[in-house]
Amino acid sequence: MLKHFPKLCSNKIAALGLVTGVACTGLIIDITKPNQVKAIPSLLEFRWDQNKDYRKLYYWQSSRRQRDRATYYLILKPQDRRTAILKLSITVPDYFDAKITPKKLKLCEVQLGGMTSRTKCIKNISATFEVNKTQTAIDVFPKKPIPSNGSYAVVMKIFNPTDSGMFQFNALAQAPGDVPMAGYLGSWSIDID
Repeated sequence: MLKHFPKLCSNKIAALGLVTGVACTGLIIDITKPNQVKAIPSLLEFRWDQNKDYRKLYYWQSSRRQRDRATYYLILKPQDRRTAILKLSITVPDYFDAKITPKKLKLCEVQLGGMTSRTKCIKNISATFEVNKTQTAIDVFPKKPIPSNGSYAVVMKIFNPTDSGMFQFNALAQAPGDVPMAGYLGSWSIDID
């Protein structure tokens, strides 16, 4: 498989264009384990334009396979928000058929990973979580407002859904102040293979 890999990618680049070629560069083959391929983020990827109606938020998940145990980091970077967050609401699509329970959720300050390191929690933040009965909304109530500097994440440990597809989770935040109104921060577009 390893000796045919460059030819396979070049054929895809020629046949399907640059986007598929970029997907090929996101693969690493471990020659010590011949039948395993590790997925890493591509250096270049296609995304829709961001505007006031859609803003892409960064996330990391440990597995994209159906029904696999996975840890999700739904991350809010400093540039994703202008003020502190008093309450965070996450909407979950009704067709995301994974069981989400408050005891499998946590809020933490994170160190963002990259090509050589993993995203990880560096400090847990005390918070109360509420998940509605239909599993379509997660409300996060931190004991103290989440500051506007630093990267923070809601960490979720679940089994991935049975169905594959793209699932859009939306983040709404309520800032401290006199008007208790939630504003749109952005969306996490999560893929399950």
